[in-house]
Amino acid sequence: MRALHLAAYALPLALAACGSRPHPAYRTDRVTRGGVAEVVSATGDVSAVVTVNVGSQVSGTISKLYADFNTPVKKDQVVAEIDPRLFQAALERAVAGLAAAEADVAKAKAALADAQRTERRSLELQKRNLIAAADVDAALAAREGAEAALQGAAARVLQARADRDTALTNVQLCRIRSPIDGIVISRSVDVGQTVAASLQAPTLFLIANDLTRMQILANVDEADVGKVKEGLAARFTVDAFPGEQFEGKIREVRQAPSTIQNVVTYAAVIDAPNPERKLRQGMTASVTIVTKQVPEALRVPNAALRFRPAGDPGSARPGGEGRPGAGAGAGRVERTASADGAPRKGVRRGRVYQLRGGQLAPAEVELGISDGRQTELLSGLEEGDEVVTGDGSGAGGPPQGGPRRGLF
Repeated sequence: MRALHLAAYALPLALAACGSRPHPAYRTDRVTRGGVAEVVSATGDVSAVVTVNVGSQVSGTISKLYADFNTPVKKDQVVAEIDPRLFQAALERAVAGLAAAEADVAKAKAALADAQRTERRSLELQKRNLIAAADVDAALAAREGAEAALQGAAARVLQARADRDTALTNVQLCRIRSPIDGIVISRSVDVGQTVAASLQAPTLFLIANDLTRMQILANVDEADVGKVKEGLAARFTVDAFPGEQFEGKIREVRQAPSTIQNVVTYAAVIDAPNPERKLRQGMTASVTIVTKQVPEALRVPNAALRFRPAGDPGSARPGGEGRPGAGAGAGRVERTASADGAPRKGVRRGRVYQLRGGQLAPAEVELGISDGRQTELLSGLEEGDEVVTGDGSGAGGPPQGGPRRGLF
């Protein structure tokens, strides 16, 4: 009986305690109006717009260098010289061979003239029946042979002249000249080094045309390449100048893919003015490309789109339409359709929560572009409305200890 009295006394106390438990605390934020920019991030290498590898077409030993690193050069300026002595000797042999061939031509002409005179005398004697027909035939054959010998000598002259020109060209190629106006970026040889040009031209210098105009080859992920177009503005930073942003513009997006560690990327070529020559060849640039921008848009925090209370069916689904790498608990995002059933381009559906009378109430919204922190709100809420971004324990926010991936 005493136990029954105790139970009857404890039950009202328990009910009173349950009735006085406070509602859980939630963090909230407001829907605001402002600019939203959709951006694509990429990395790339800085390079000059035009760079030329200067090589040697002849083999030999470097005897002189007239340019070094950072040396400004003009077109056709001599930057190096290969020891020309062997080529000069070859040129002298070729000149002598040409002179011998020309002498053979003169000798062949004299022989032809003698054969022609003999032929004419033989024909005159044949008319007087003072010479046999065989002698006339012999004179005719001698004249034809002399003509053929002259043609052969003339051909040898052409060959000797070509050999002379080749030897002369080799002597001229011993002086390595710059093909463009520019500045020497790198030098790969020293005086006394032997270069061999038998298989391919060895690289002696790398010359950049104009370092006041640079370009960046940015590797754009295949998931983002559809947003990147020619003419879009791009901003980038380099580690050499922390905190300083450089401006550029996309010149082209190349069709050739590049696969690195199973990640497919496409090269976007970005023109970057460099009037102060701060950018240097080979620097790594962190690029941000603005693909779409809305200057005055309703904006909802992405934390509100990620928030899901316990027991919500969408809390077990990854966000970003099932994109790999989206964290668990991210907001459910769906494509929405127009009145005729066709999908609306660039419009997604999401769900946020509001506090109404101390209770969570879901609200379906239509979304536009996102900048990673805030998302354009097309319909579902008004400016100034409060949305829940997390509870007092920190649940519903982004996971700690690592970068957030996915749409929100």
